Amino acid sequence: MSEILQLSDGTTASPATTTTTQPVATRGRRLRVTAADFVAAGSFLALAVFVLGRQWKHLGDGYLIRSGQDQTMWEWFFAVTAHSLANFENPLSSTLQNYPLGVNLMANTAMFGVSIPLAPITLIFGPTVTFTLALTLGLAGTATAWYWVLSRHVVQSRFAAAVGGVFCGFAPAMISHTNGHPNFVALFLLPFIALLVIRLATGERPIRNGVMLGLAVAYQIFLGEEPLLIYSIAFVVFGIAYGAARPGAALAAAKRGVKGMCVAGAVALAIVAVPLWWQFLGPQSYHSIEHGPVGNDVNAFTRFPTQSLAGDPGSAAGLSMNATEENAFFGWPLLLLVAMTAVWLWRVQMARAAAATVAVMGVLSLGVELTIAHTDTGITLPWAWFAKLPLLESVLESRFAMGCIPAIAILLALGTDRAIAAGRVGQRSTTLLWLGWLAVSLLPLAPAPLEVAHRAPVPAFFADGTWRSYVSDGSVVTVPLPRPEDAKALQWQVGQKLGYPIAGGYFVGPAGPEDKGKYGPDDRPTALLLAKAQGTGVVPPIDDTTRAAALADLRFWNADVVVLPPGKSQQALHTTIERLLGVDGRWVDGVWVWDVRNLT
Repeated sequence: MSEILQLSDGTTASPATTTTTQPVATRGRRLRVTAADFVAAGSFLALAVFVLGRQWKHLGDGYLIRSGQDQTMWEWFFAVTAHSLANFENPLSSTLQNYPLGVNLMANTAMFGVSIPLAPITLIFGPTVTFTLALTLGLAGTATAWYWVLSRHVVQSRFAAAVGGVFCGFAPAMISHTNGHPNFVALFLLPFIALLVIRLATGERPIRNGVMLGLAVAYQIFLGEEPLLIYSIAFVVFGIAYGAARPGAALAAAKRGVKGMCVAGAVALAIVAVPLWWQFLGPQSYHSIEHGPVGNDVNAFTRFPTQSLAGDPGSAAGLSMNATEENAFFGWPLLLLVAMTAVWLWRVQMARAAAATVAVMGVLSLGVELTIAHTDTGITLPWAWFAKLPLLESVLESRFAMGCIPAIAILLALGTDRAIAAGRVGQRSTTLLWLGWLAVSLLPLAPAPLEVAHRAPVPAFFADGTWRSYVSDGSVVTVPLPRPEDAKALQWQVGQKLGYPIAGGYFVGPAGPEDKGKYGPDDRPTALLLAKAQGTGVVPPIDDTTRAAALADLRFWNADVVVLPPGKSQQALHTTIERLLGVDGRWVDGVWVWDVRNLT
């Protein structure tokens, strides 16, 4: 990677204006912070606040509408981590949900890289503030990090670097995940990890750079393992495509990097060995989680994302799993610009590598079978070769489209840099044409503020602390049990400072004899019975066997109290519980309550 790998002698060159290496910048200039850098970083932060402005305005009861139950889950993860640290408990596991088995937090998206350093904020201001802050800083930080790397090592124009940075931080997939996945938003370490790998390939300071890479990778593991995996694959594709032009030089660079990579691996392993053991072999670990075929529809690439200036929820319907997974919605103007830029800059080695990366990651994101306009074509795609490999088997393949984002950003930055350079030598028409089409491509994708709803009021039984009269040393069983479809009981628990454990919950844990991963607990008979009663609104048949199973489940959960809050099919659930338990419930502070301490 000749344009970047001139780090050993302190020089670099911009591939936007030349295909040869010329010394145009020193290390000091690369590290010097300018007014333009402050303007760029400030603009990225302002845009992030704009996107999440409604959530910041309603921190007390605001809830991102398109997050489903994910915001509740993340807030619980942040709250329980802070609680564990404050009480000197192991943060890698908790029995506060899915009682008594608990949850392996390392095997979930607990995001310790955020939840631990921000634990004081969580304890003082609550997990909603931490959640909103993590999303805001994640967007702004990712854009700023890519801007920094692009401006110091890829292009000369700060404006061109800002174009690439803003796309990396606020691309459609990033805004989509901002609805409920902070682990796919806080990606600010990834460009520096790539840069450190490139530095190791120069052979420069292998120990120092290896240690830095190891620390960065370890921290990224605590921010998000799946993004690290996806972007690592994208970087490998980029590296292979880049090195294909000069395989001898690429092989020599790889050999120079071996020592530093070994150092990086040792440092990272020393930090994450125990947490990773806990994740894969510890209590409540699981082998893998199957999502089914979730590749992108080809048509998704040409559509505008829901949460954008040109967004149309109707046109996006059915082209993604949900509103948080619009991973491929780049829009046809941008795809056309990317294709034209790849042709225009084909002689630039980095542009060719970026174009190849976009193509490969885009194809991988289509999944195992080609789907066009909601129609399965029966054509098997390359992902079928990798879908069953360890680690890869649990990845949502549609997310591989996110690996296109930095590659597209590089093309946009290179194209903008060359267009600006063309204007300086009198080719103003080239500059105006480029900037015009850039605007046509990016403006429709401009993010709109995320929509926020008000949370339903918490039942007074929980809000006023009445639960304390009914809980001794056991758990609270809410009806139906909290699950991925309805996890509001976790919010009530967090509001009471995690003062009691609950049965059920929203997490990923083992299920079945093979311990395959499952969203939510391994369902017990009574949990399934109550969920069916709520879904149908019909009281199921209750006999002695069913009652015996219910008592066994209550004993398993070490239940102290069963609570039925207002909600769907309340009458059917109320009758079902009374027939199961053989005792009448009491209406207490807005909920039906059955004290089962004498039964269990």
